[in-house]
Formats: sequence, C-alpha cells, structure tokens
Amino acid sequence: MKKLSFFMASSLLALVLVACGGSDEAEQNGENESASSDGDKTIRAGIGLNQDHPQYQGLLKFAEIVEEETDGSIQVDTYHSGQLGDDRSMTEALQLGNQEVTIPSTAPIANFVSEFSVFDIPFLFPSEEVADEVLQGEVAQGLLEELEEADLVGLAYWENGFRDLSNSERPVETIEDFDGLSIRTMENDLHIEAFQALGANPTPMAFTELFTALQQGTVDGQENPYATIYLENFYEVQDYVSDTHHVYSPFVFLMSKQFYDGLTDEEQQIVRNAAEEAGEYQIELNREANAEYLDSLQEEGVEFSEISDEDRQEMVDAVQPVIEDFKDNIGADVVDGIMEAVEAAQE
Repeated sequence: MKKLSFFMASSLLALVLVACGGSDEAEQNGENESASSDGDKTIRAGIGLNQDHPQYQGLLKFAEIVEEETDGSIQVDTYHSGQLGDDRSMTEALQLGNQEVTIPSTAPIANFVSEFSVFDIPFLFPSEEVADEVLQGEVAQGLLEELEEADLVGLAYWENGFRDLSNSERPVETIEDFDGLSIRTMENDLHIEAFQALGANPTPMAFTELFTALQQGTVDGQENPYATIYLENFYEVQDYVSDTHHVYSPFVFLMSKQFYDGLTDEEQQIVRNAAEEAGEYQIELNREANAEYLDSLQEEGVEFSEISDEDRQEMVDAVQPVIEDFKDNIGADVVDGIMEAVEAAQE
C-alpha cells in the first residue's frame, strides 16, 4: 500500500499552501522555481529527505507562517531530496552565507559543535515523552546557543525519531545477529564505534548515496526511522527491519548566522516563532507517520522483528564502554546534565 491517507493529507496540504502563496517547489528542467519573487529577502531552505516526509511538510508550514507574518517581505524557497546537497554540505553553506536554512539530525551537527554528540548516545531516551521534556530543558536549549560559535543559529528542535535497523541479510533480534553486518551510518564517530561494539561493520556515507549502496550490496543495511525507510523506498532493497530504537534522533532547525544577524528584531522573532510552531506541527505528523509506515513496510513484504527487553539490555550493556570513552570528548558536564534531565523526566 503505497498511497496512504497520510499521503493524501500531505499532498492536499502542499496544494493549499501553494494556493495561499507558500513557496512549495516547482520543478522544471530539474530546477526548483519559486512560486513568488516579490520578497525583499529570500530564505533558501533545503533538506535531504523527500517531499512526502513530515520534515518537508513542516518546512512548508514554516514557509507559510514566515511569508504570512512578514506580508511577503521574506520569501521562503523550499528544496527537498538533497537538491542543495547533503546535511554536511548544506550546514557548511549556512556558515558561508550561501544558504539560509537546513534541518539536519544532530549527528552531522556534531562535526561542527561536538557537544551535540550527546544526543547520539545509544539508548539515551526511553520514550518520545522523555525526549520532549529533555529537549525543552536548560541543557538542550543551551546547546542551541552554542551553535552561534560555529556561525549557525539553532531556532528549534524538530524530530527525526527513533532510529531502527533494516538489512537485507537476516532478522536482527539479538546482539549476536549484528555480527558481521555492514551497516551504513552517518558520519559520526560515536555511531560508528557503537555499532562496532555491537559486532557490526559500520560504513559512514552521505544519505544521498545510500539507496544505491543498498541496491548494489555495498552495505547490507542502514538505520533510520520507519518513515524514512518507507518514503525512501528502502523496502525495495531491504528484507528485514527491527525495532532497535538505538538512538532517538532530533532534527535541529538551523539558520545562517550571517542571514539571521541581517534581520530586524521583529523578523528574527518571526522566524524563531515560525520554526517552533512548524516544529510542533512536524513532530505531530512524524509520530503519526512512523506508526503508519511500519504497517506499510510489512505490507510491502518486509519482515519485522520486535526486540525483547532482555535482548535490548544486552545491547545497552555492550555500548556502555563506548559511552565512557566519548564522555570527555562530548563534555562530561553536558553528558551528566542530559542524563540527569532524562532521569528527572522519568520521575
């Protein structure tokens, strides 16, 4: 079942936003054309995921809010599917002032501000509700402020979601099942060493290269939320998916500091509020979508494995030495602060 009610709702939303003046993408000759060119300032906002993903629907919502609140004086042009590059190259473009917005996961951000690796600690968040509370807390919000040292402005946390494993070799239900699997990971040292501790062979590569790598057998598997696995058609080249839930991955709404500093105080508040409001909308869509897409993956013939609490604990125990090794690199105070916040959120 490749067309869900969610897809129809998403498509309707995109059409409504275009009709109302939001800057959805119009592709002609492979180029993204703006729906309007009357704005005094233009935000080029790019993501790596495709146009059906809740992240892109959230980006359209951001565009709608900004253009409405500024009476069109700020125009938002949106680009999906890596049209402007991968997460790292788009983040670098923000630093240089060549692009205004991107929304990467925290893992690639750690290449610019190492403290963001705290969110890549395996099995850190036990639930979405705990993640919500921690991300709104003092330590996580303080990390957004640290981005300014890297010529970036962090406006809000959005949601990628719990990352789960898919592969083409075998069901993964125990730690032994990881043995020898080649798994694409993001370009993040903590992720890489955590998968090595589980017995896998991690292979970092850009997301835009992933489908081809899976198709050609360069790697056996990958790890992403169910929505990404389905919407990127990975079920065409992957036979198994497991609810490893090994990392809860936030997105971070990034803006170029050079561009942000050039906005008036009022405009800065508008883009900040829009990022937060659109983020709430995106998170709601994302959670609905992930539940639907797990069903859809199974309907496409993917075999689903649910990991028991006992087997998951073995995985947790296996990666503990990696966490200790990285603690000082991340920042012991940041790690302790986030872990204390997680504990407090569970009380």
